[in-house]
This record gives sequence, C-alpha cells and structure tokens, in this order.
Amino acid sequence: MVETMLRGEGVLATQDIAALMDAGVIAGADRTRLQPASLDLTLSPRAWRVRASFLPSRARTVEARLSGGLAMQEMDIAGGAVFERGCVYLVELNERLALPKEIEGAANPKSSTGRIDVFVRLVTDHGAAFDEIPAGYEGPLYAEISPRTFSILARAGSSLNQLRLKAGDCRLDDGALRRLNTAVPLVDGVADISGGLGLSVSLAGGDACIGWRARRHSGLIDVDKVGALDPHDYFEPLAPPASGFIILDPDEFYILASKEALAVPPDYAAEMTPISPGLGEFRVHYAGFFDPGFGWSPDENKGGGRNGSRGVLEVRSHDAPFVLEDGQLVARLVYERMAAQPDTLYGAGLQSNYQGQGLKLSKHFR
Repeated sequence: MVETMLRGEGVLATQDIAALMDAGVIAGADRTRLQPASLDLTLSPRAWRVRASFLPSRARTVEARLSGGLAMQEMDIAGGAVFERGCVYLVELNERLALPKEIEGAANPKSSTGRIDVFVRLVTDHGAAFDEIPAGYEGPLYAEISPRTFSILARAGSSLNQLRLKAGDCRLDDGALRRLNTAVPLVDGVADISGGLGLSVSLAGGDACIGWRARRHSGLIDVDKVGALDPHDYFEPLAPPASGFIILDPDEFYILASKEALAVPPDYAAEMTPISPGLGEFRVHYAGFFDPGFGWSPDENKGGGRNGSRGVLEVRSHDAPFVLEDGQLVARLVYERMAAQPDTLYGAGLQSNYQGQGLKLSKHFR
C-alpha cells in the first residue's frame, strides 16, 4: 500500500511524510513538526551519558552496545537535563521507523542546533554510518549529542535534528544543475558549478560585523527558549578585517555568512556539503539541509537567486591555525529533486526562522 503513495523518485514532501505517518511507517511523530521536506525529530525521556561516540556496527543493536560497557549513566530527561560541553550523550528519539524497501532516510542537525555548536548525529540499530538510514529499515532512532562550545539544557520533546526521506536517485549532476540555474538563477552572481553549487565566505563589506566568534565558559543555553539570550554574552562580533582575511584559531567556533545569496526552488531541496579537505584545514556547516522555498521569490520576473538568503556558515578550524580570505570557496550545495512540490514552502505559513537571512545567529538569541 505504501508504494501507491509514492509519486516518483525524489525527496518526499511534507504531505507524503504525513501520509507515511498515517500508514504507520513513521510512529511516534508529531504533525506539528513537519517541514516542507523534512520532519523534526524529538527527544524521548530516555538518555545515557556514554564513554565515547560509537556506531553499533551491522552485527549489533544500540542497546547491545550500551549494555556492553559504553554507557556511563542512564538519565531521565523528562523534566530537563544539562548536556555538558565536551561530553557525549545518546538519547532515544520518540519516532520509530518501518520503512518500505523503496524508501531510505538521512538526517541533519537543525540549523539552530548547528549554530550553537552542538554536534548531533542520528544512530540506528545495526548502523554502519551516522545520519544514514538504509531502505527498509525497521527499528528505533537515537540521537548522539555532543555540545562543543556551550552546555545546553534539553528535555523530552526538544528537537535537535531532522529526518528526510527519499525514493530513488534524486541528486542533480552538474549538467542538470547548470540547466536549472540557467532557467532559474540559484545565486545572485556567477554560479560556480563543479560537484555542486559553490559558496564562498564573506569577510568584507560595509557591515560593522562580518561574523561572530564563540566565547568559551559562557552560560547555559536552553534549546527550547527563543529570543531569550543576549548574543554578546556568548559571541564576540568580528569587524571587517583590513587585511581581507581572518585567522581561524584551532578548536574555536565561528559563525560567518556566504557571499552569495542563494535560493532553492519549490521543486528542489538542497544540502550543504564540505569542500575537499585538501582545500583547507577547517570544517563548515554541521546543519546543511535547505527546504524547498528557502530564499525563493515567487516573482518569476525577479528570479529566485536575486531574492535569496545568505548561507550561514558554521566554521571550525582543525589542528592548525588557518587563514580564511574574503571570497574563498568554503562549501558546495548539492540540489535534489522533490518527488512532489510541498503543499507549503519554507517561509510560507510555517515557522521559518531563517528565511531572508543575512548573517544571523540561532533563534535562541535576541
């Protein structure tokens, strides 16, 4: 019966995800958590502090690994619990899957999660890779949570990551991406297309602040409170560098913005992927999923790209200080076809915190 619901290959839209919920393919999910092409996953009361990050491997379940000596402490987070920076936690999610053989899944941290430097990855039973759900998977879902800079307060019902479902091969190759960009401009300038749509970092301009650098030893962040925090208590604003570059300090966390304003047309979704490690000793973007309609203008005479939103870049240097220059390539966007256009687009009738964004911190800050 599930097969008859599918309209073709592509990323499943909100109405298709809702149909799968009704059919029992997705259990324990809340309809209010639906996005245009994703579902916000929620924490259950059951959690563990663990000794280290782990994958269960194809031979074992998550519970078997936990009982094998990896769990340090089981926690009940129904009323809220502190997740301390530098520690690793595993939380069972409220949602459970029974996917048909035609549908596979993937997960990303939510934008608000990545922007406070909380590393969140999805784990499944018999999983050999994070954030990947094989076609036909049946079983529970877990979130590995590792705050890197700020300690956080979360509770049962909090949402830190999101689920996407797809059928078949839906990724656009460079040829298809060029044709799409010709028909509908995806950025407000020349499109750099090679293994996806290139994004560069903006470190110049007339703005007084071109980025933010996280302050260590700041206060607790409640992940469910919106607009409650003073950004200056948690981040140091960065002025435009006279040299045209900044030096990323190892293990420091930065919020920067792309030079390009980008758009995701209604029939597509996009994912930000890091560039080759050979191009720099840094990582960009924990939360890399863009729903259909992100930065999109419905006015065809103006084009989507010229009315787009900036990509916010979550940047962390690795082992050595690294020079990052204005206009330097830092990430690529991979576009995927939707199986159907969502009933509601990002920013249209939904609580979309980052539509039309420039350089913007997470929703937790005033």
